Amino acid sequence: MSLFQRGHDELPRIKALPKRRSRVISVLDVGSEKVSCLIARLTPRVASQTLPGRTHTIEVIGVGHQRSHGIKSGVVVDLDAAEQSVRQAVDAAERMAGLTIESLIVSVTAGRLKSLRGAAEIDTVGEISQADVSQVLGLAAKVPLEERRVALHSLAFDLSIDGESGLDNVVGMSGNRLGADMHVLTAEETPLRNLEAVVNRARLMVEAFVATPYASALSTLVEDEAAMGSACIDMGGGATTIAIFQNGRFVYADQVALGGNHITMDLARGLSIRPADAERLKVMHGCTLSELMQDDDRVPVVRLGEEGGHDSKATVARSLIAKIIRPRVEETLELVRDRLAASGLGHVIGKRVVLTGGGCQLAGMSDTARSILQRNVRLGRPVGVAGLNPSNKGPAFATSVGLLIYPQVAHRENTGQSSIAAFALDQNTRAGRFGSWLRRSL
Repeated sequence: MSLFQRGHDELPRIKALPKRRSRVISVLDVGSEKVSCLIARLTPRVASQTLPGRTHTIEVIGVGHQRSHGIKSGVVVDLDAAEQSVRQAVDAAERMAGLTIESLIVSVTAGRLKSLRGAAEIDTVGEISQADVSQVLGLAAKVPLEERRVALHSLAFDLSIDGESGLDNVVGMSGNRLGADMHVLTAEETPLRNLEAVVNRARLMVEAFVATPYASALSTLVEDEAAMGSACIDMGGGATTIAIFQNGRFVYADQVALGGNHITMDLARGLSIRPADAERLKVMHGCTLSELMQDDDRVPVVRLGEEGGHDSKATVARSLIAKIIRPRVEETLELVRDRLAASGLGHVIGKRVVLTGGGCQLAGMSDTARSILQRNVRLGRPVGVAGLNPSNKGPAFATSVGLLIYPQVAHRENTGQSSIAAFALDQNTRAGRFGSWLRRSL
């Protein structure tokens, strides 16, 4: 069923993973530079001190990635071109896995992601039940949304009893008032519709949408970082996204509309070369620290000729390449720094920042980020996944691997959508009060 058929306020939601059975999961990371498809087998695992939040082991059995066409900053700008990129990436993964897939978990960068906070309290009598928790979470998730926006993720980050916060499992506890605080990440509906249309045109279905910053953080943050509070910054091709975790919970997300493609175009314009040559130059010789480069260290480039459109060969100093790259990197990181400050969660993050995504692989990026963000910075690579070759284990595949982890935590979502059951538990209604009394009397 497509987003058009479900209605304006609903998104596809993945079902909980079977606890005792393996399942094959397919994911699609739709980026501005590449479209990646991974197919993996998820097998139930025994609880362990290593990656304690994971319920399944992940073995990748199929990989496919193609250069992205028809996508800019995560937004579909050409349905036909985007469809072909998706088809080619999926076909390559299917051939490697030796099977055909029907649905995908899809990443979302577009839609002007925006974090909202929801809160609710209910009266309780005696021991708190699971129904009480479900009710208060459902009410907290019902935050007012702007027109044409939908709730992409709704995750509880705090529970309280009689004002005592910081509780995890409250079922069986006693109190008079049960409260919940909710992080609701919203996105514009139109980009999601167009992204789903691309997938549907490729004769596939969207099983769930997952925000890129959330997926990247799931694959790169270790348990201690998520528990103590950290920020994960994913530097993609068209945008840089931010995810903040506190007490192991996803509590905030934001994005900056600058990424690796902007650096590429700066090089193309500054050196008068083709964008494809600029991308190659950035990957092979790019650096953010011009002071480490010697002017006599030169690399060949093919400049666009001024007469007759013919190309001319020349050389440029690596220090010049770095001088072109650094201002854009500094601008991006300064915007990230400002967004972190505006989030009001700087005290939560402390000095812990994880940098991931394809754009973070530029030489000197960690040092530049430490200088501008004034925090400890480490490069984040996806952890806890088997079957990937070394070229696919880098930061550029953090989102793809995070999409494979998402089904293991999807049960934490609370959509807050209205239903007969929710109405029956609303103690502001006569039916709700009667249902609450009846439930406790049984």
